[in-house]
Amino acid sequence: MTEYELDDVDRAILYALQTEARSLSSSEIAERTDASSSTVRKRIQRLESEGIIKGYSADIDYTKSGYPIRMLLYCTAPIPERGEYREDILEIPAVISVQELVTGEENLLVTAVGETDRDITPVAQELSDLGLTITNEVLVRSHEATTFDEFSLE
Repeated sequence: MTEYELDDVDRAILYALQTEARSLSSSEIAERTDASSSTVRKRIQRLESEGIIKGYSADIDYTKSGYPIRMLLYCTAPIPERGEYREDILEIPAVISVQELVTGEENLLVTAVGETDRDITPVAQELSDLGLTITNEVLVRSHEATTFDEFSLE
């Protein structure tokens, strides 16, 4: 993969997709970016092929959908192998994300959701079965996300 340098149009497209990916057409994004609709479509395709846009997903409120427990599990894996665990971890039921950390003893951060804290116990067991050591567990009270403002033209 080549190193792709974002310009202002790319950033504006990414910002628009972050804020309203489901409801915006390429024509509406074109109006916001002062680019043509065909340019926007081509840029989106290029951003996808370069791996900058990895996919599209719904922002789910797990609490409202019946899964109010969000647990962060900090794990330790052998440093040379930590990246090899990501796919296996993501296959564990209730796991919604995994992050590879590069500083400290805790080098993987796994996020799992459940109806009760008992739903997280099997996740912890499967992580252990993979050979990971869970060094800390944190119960999250709330979680919010926002757009990355550096993509905004304003």
